[in-house]
Amino acid sequence: MSRIEKFAAIYTRAAERKGGDAGLEALLPSGLTEQELTQYSDAQLLSEISKKVFQSGFVWRIVEAKWPEYEKAFFGFEPFKVLMLSPEQLQERASDPKLIRHLKKTMAIYDNAHMVNDIAREHGSLAKFIADWPSEDITGLWALLKRKGVRLGGNTGPYFLRSMGKDTFLLTNDVQGYLKSHGLVDYGFSSKAGMKQVQEVFNHWQQESGRSLADISRVLACSVGDNRI
Repeated sequence: MSRIEKFAAIYTRAAERKGGDAGLEALLPSGLTEQELTQYSDAQLLSEISKKVFQSGFVWRIVEAKWPEYEKAFFGFEPFKVLMLSPEQLQERASDPKLIRHLKKTMAIYDNAHMVNDIAREHGSLAKFIADWPSEDITGLWALLKRKGVRLGGNTGPYFLRSMGKDTFLLTNDVQGYLKSHGLVDYGFSSKAGMKQVQEVFNHWQQESGRSLADISRVLACSVGDNRI
């Protein structure tokens, strides 16, 4: 870990670029406690997962504008109701002009309802399962969502976790660029070995600073490149 820059130096550089400590602190994300995370229903989380799947590679505001129609079309995203939809009904929704015409992403709603339902049966609820997951292995949770879910690879799973208030960092282009340029990752960001290295770096900064992974990620993004946060 000798090559790792002190987090205090990263913070100082980010603050200089964002108008001082107050300006930087105003940009930091807010998270929830474990107890607060458990208050989400499985339907709420399936809705958020599905929204993030549709927002991936698409204009986020358009997805947001159409989401009330999705709530109606998918019965409030109650997993057991979504799982009652037939292939023909899913096809109809994938071609509905009030929604977004994308069959694979529409089918992902059904597939991810299976994931939510399976985890809830084993752990009580998806929210409890996520709340109990240790932050020092957050990339393990990313991998699980990708493996058990559909279209949750890349940053989609992490963006979902961030949106629900679970503490996680994000591998934005700026964060990846920093880690590469400082020689902190020897493998690809999609590899198990690469993710292990990234997790170790963020764990190091968390122990050093006492800050959340989300704070560290945002500060790092603000300290370099184009500030893609």
